[in-house]
Amino acid sequence: MNIAVLGYGTVGSGVVEVLTTNRETITKRAGESIDVKYVLDLRDFPGDPIQEKIVHDYQPILNDPDVKIVVEVMGGVEPAYTFVKKALQAGKSVATSNKELVAKRGAELLAIANEKNVNFLFEASVGGGIPIIRPLNQSLTADEIDEITGILNGTTNYMLTKMDTEGADYDAVLKEAQNKGYAERHPEADVEGYDACRKIAILTSLACGKQVDYEDIHTEGITHITETDFKYAKAMHMGIKLLGTSRREEGGLFALVAPMMVAEDHPLYSVNDVFNAILVKGNALGDVMFYGKGAGKLPTASAVVSDVVDAVKHMGTHIMTIWQPQKLKLSDYECYQSRFFVRVKNGTEDQVKDLFGDVDICHAEGVKDEYGFVTEPMTVKTFEEKKSQLDGFIARIFMN
Repeated sequence: MNIAVLGYGTVGSGVVEVLTTNRETITKRAGESIDVKYVLDLRDFPGDPIQEKIVHDYQPILNDPDVKIVVEVMGGVEPAYTFVKKALQAGKSVATSNKELVAKRGAELLAIANEKNVNFLFEASVGGGIPIIRPLNQSLTADEIDEITGILNGTTNYMLTKMDTEGADYDAVLKEAQNKGYAERHPEADVEGYDACRKIAILTSLACGKQVDYEDIHTEGITHITETDFKYAKAMHMGIKLLGTSRREEGGLFALVAPMMVAEDHPLYSVNDVFNAILVKGNALGDVMFYGKGAGKLPTASAVVSDVVDAVKHMGTHIMTIWQPQKLKLSDYECYQSRFFVRVKNGTEDQVKDLFGDVDICHAEGVKDEYGFVTEPMTVKTFEEKKSQLDGFIARIFMN
């Protein structure tokens, strides 16, 4: 089985490495050997054995009937979208790790794959090497999915873990994450929550079978989280995690991405460093959790290659994935109900009591001139109305 790899960066080179290193096992599982015939990249790689397979133009790949599967690991929406669409229309299956592409164009590309009786597979687009797309699509089909909540970004989880365990501030841990290669030089996609937002949009679309636009999901990053927040979390025996969550409630579906306080007995509490975990709640199954490395060269490449094997095994058969292009309207974020952890300046106790009732006051070691408290469950709109009347407000964090 001849394949082409679009992009020879971190994941692309990882795909070639996994196919080479595990060739014997992969051949057994696929039922035939898988050979890389072309690698598309703008660059040359002198001294690398891959150089003899490098092409700088997509047309030879598209026009070669021997290439049955295309692996897209370029990232970004264009030109990836154009290349993938043309491959599917030409009767070639596609495996991708590109979350931007899947979140934006997934439903459309699946429809083309269905029409052409080929496959568009994207296991690696969420959670790196963690199997989650296939279980949602094939294993959990007997359940109504009531909730998906996950730590979906390894960079921010690493940073929050460091802030928690070392008492370091945001700027220091960001610099360390960049030095270790976990964070990009321009880290906005991670730290502002955009990466996690695209991933929860993909998972929610699959769980509901309709298009969930990531632009519609309320998204907060971790840039406003401070070491003081972690002092309060410790005092309450809690952690702080950036969570992507979607849940059914009163006939609607809420989705958001935000830092949240997580109790010690919550399954996601002990997921640290660059690890990801996704908690799925089904109405019959109950809770299941998927855990592992959510990024990195080989874990992501492993998931891509598993899709390639799946495509080989299902050659000539379309694997049904229910993700219709009809847009699902999310419930209004202002109606989302939660408890909130709130930090306020000293001297506001009477006002807090008037607005929020008899709340338990929390003091953290080494924190002066302020205190914290946790509200009763209320909608975002109600909280914002009360907050606007509260003098000395400092910050708030969702409670999971």
